Amino acid sequence: MLTSQIPSRVEPYKLAARHERLEGTVALDSLARLAEEAGPQTGQCQVVLEFAVNAQGRREIRGHLQAELSLACRRCLEPMVQMVESHFLLGMVSDEALAGELPSSHEPVLVENEQLDLLTVVEDELILSLPQVVYHDEQDCGVSAQQLVSKADDDTGASSATNPFAVLNTLKDSSTSKGKK
Repeated sequence: MLTSQIPSRVEPYKLAARHERLEGTVALDSLARLAEEAGPQTGQCQVVLEFAVNAQGRREIRGHLQAELSLACRRCLEPMVQMVESHFLLGMVSDEALAGELPSSHEPVLVENEQLDLLTVVEDELILSLPQVVYHDEQDCGVSAQQLVSKADDDTGASSATNPFAVLNTLKDSSTSKGKK
């Protein structure tokens, strides 16, 4: 179990020159933008960051993070635990214009005044890793399949089963029959 907290700010160029590895946790309740996206969170995010200089001389950060988040089920809106995990490769740039020079395998991370806010990096990766939709298994959800069916669909069941392009077929049939005469 990881118990050390990841530092909030580092000097990434020095860490890359020494091929340093940071391993620790980030408290999920300290990430305000994550709370805006996914609701208030408790617990820890486990983080591993490896700083290096690759063969082309680019300074990079290889990272992995993992956290259990409480996300709202889209059917019943009740919270459910969802494991979120991300592997990422970041290329350090000192100017946004340099981001275009990175290979497609790297995501740019802006290093300002030789400092990098690691909490922002972790928070960004967590937000990008959030699943688009989250549902309980049907048997575990507080909303049944019958409750998901709209009453309007029940009333117009026969018309919704008809082909919406049937009119086009009749027009096509009438035009081909006129052409045969």
